[in-house]
Amino acid sequence: MDIKIQTIVLMLGILFTGLTAGLCFTWSNAVTPGLGRLDNLTFLKSFQSINRAIINRSFLFVFFGPVILLFLNAWFFRGANQISFLTFLIAALVFFVGIGLITIFGNVPLNEMIDKVNLDTLSSIEISDLRRRFEKPWNRWHLKRTIASSASFALLLIGLIYSKL
Repeated sequence: MDIKIQTIVLMLGILFTGLTAGLCFTWSNAVTPGLGRLDNLTFLKSFQSINRAIINRSFLFVFFGPVILLFLNAWFFRGANQISFLTFLIAALVFFVGIGLITIFGNVPLNEMIDKVNLDTLSSIEISDLRRRFEKPWNRWHLKRTIASSASFALLLIGLIYSKL
């Protein structure tokens, strides 16, 4: 095994997981509360706009890259320090479930639900109902992503520290 590939995978895994954790944390602590203060129509239009803008190559690469990088990293460290290997493996599993699966099966279906709607054609009652069906479930799923990405990042740092001991 070429140590350079192992190091690159570890560093990119830590970097991308840290960026994802930072995005999720910031979203939970600034964006969500700010959007939550908006009236129903503006809230839904803002979410539609953000959802359409965030789907781009760089975001997808950084956000979903750790799903592969972290498992590859755990595999590279399988014969190393047991604590490093276990923390890297757990980080990969937590990220896969907490970011990958929750995003695909929790947040994305909710994003698609509001993306398909022409908000300008809905009544105020329909807009209120749509926000009610979207906001709380989306925020609950996102909180899980925030916790998972932060935990994965912390586990990667622990694994890195123990790999150097």
